[in-house]
Order: sequence, then C-alpha cells, then structure tokens
Amino acid sequence: MLDSGNVDVGALVGHIDRLARRAAPPLPVADALRAVLPDGLPRGSTVAVHGSVSLLLALLGAASREGAWSALVAMPPMSVEAALEYGVDPARLAVVPDPGAEWTTAVSVLIDALDLVVVRPPATLPGVLGRRLSARARSKDAVLLTYLGGAGLAHWPGADVALTATTIGWTGVGDPDGHGRLRGRQVKLSASGRGRHAPPRTTHCWLPAPLGRGIDSISPPSPEVTRLDDRRAG
Repeated sequence: MLDSGNVDVGALVGHIDRLARRAAPPLPVADALRAVLPDGLPRGSTVAVHGSVSLLLALLGAASREGAWSALVAMPPMSVEAALEYGVDPARLAVVPDPGAEWTTAVSVLIDALDLVVVRPPATLPGVLGRRLSARARSKDAVLLTYLGGAGLAHWPGADVALTATTIGWTGVGDPDGHGRLRGRQVKLSASGRGRHAPPRTTHCWLPAPLGRGIDSISPPSPEVTRLDDRRAG
C-alpha cells in the first residue's frame, strides 16, 4: 500500500505535466514545407526565419486552419489578403504592432496564452532575454517564430531550427522589356538547426504561388522564371 505522505506531490504534478507536453502533437505545416520541417512545428520549439514575411505566413497558415491561435508582434505591415492566401484565420490572430518598452513582457504574455507567437525582435535585444523567451516557449508548449534580418536582430540565440528563403526568380515579368505583373516567386528553402534539426535540408517551392495560392511545392527550379539579377546585369 502506498504511503501518500512519502509522495512529493509537486514533483508528481510536474512529471505529469511534462508527459502531457511530450505527448502534444506538433503543429502542422504546409505540404511544401515538409521537406525542411518533416516533423511539423514541434511544440516548445523556436524557429528563426531569415528575411521572408511570406515564409512566416506560410508557417502560420496550416496551423491556423487546424484551429491554432497566433500573434504577430512588432512585424512590418501586411495585408489581410496576403494572410488569407496562406490560410491564416484573422479571427484567431492577435496583432501587436508596437509593444514599446514592454516588448519582452508582451511576448511572454502571448507565449503563455497562444500556440504560435511571431516576433520581430529589436536589434538591441540582449541574448539572455532571447534565450529566456525560448525557454518560456519550451515550458508553455508554444512555438516561437522569430523574424530576423533587415534593421532588426540578425541572430536568435538558442533557436532550434533556422529557415532561410533565397529567391530564384519570378514569373510574370515579360521579356525583353521587363514589363508585366509579378505573379509567383520560386525560392530555395534551407533549414539547419540542432538536435533532430541538425541535418541541413533544402527544397524548392513557390512562395507565393501564382494565382494567389499561397505556398506550393515545385520540383527543380522551372526555366520559365525570370532571374531578376540576370536582367539587371544585362
């Protein structure tokens, strides 16, 4: 017979909580992203995204369609139409355009309450605060997506995986005069990280896909794209 007086109730509750988090399924990602994120977005992880708002929206889209709640903090302005193209449900999206001096507090509160939190960190954010926010996401079963580059922070300490989108070319620009409307962009996605994310992975996709289809898979880069850098060189 067990003696309840010898049981550390606090430790037992903590153990049960850890088991529950471990059993929580990862958040889904679009099919086109499975080559670089085969396990989806594991809860408690931090994903650093370099220089692509479209990639952030694509990461949000599949989870949002499945009912996940998310937030955008200090992000550049973006249209509702763009978010809808990637499957983001505005009814389950909180937007905090300027948290001011309380940036860290605002992000912490959102991590406690939501499934995904997208942040554009200030360039002056100390590394210790970045690691603290990643640890909070890990303890709360949230996914922290950090938007890096531009005038903001260039590196997020302790990110589990880093994603980079490199433009290959666009469709819709006519030759030889360059007139036309940009309709779709082909990109190379690269992923690297630590632990199970350590093996580097790459894939090619449409981001955005033509005709407003959000993100879509592609095999080797299509010869129909217009390489804008080559046009400028010519």
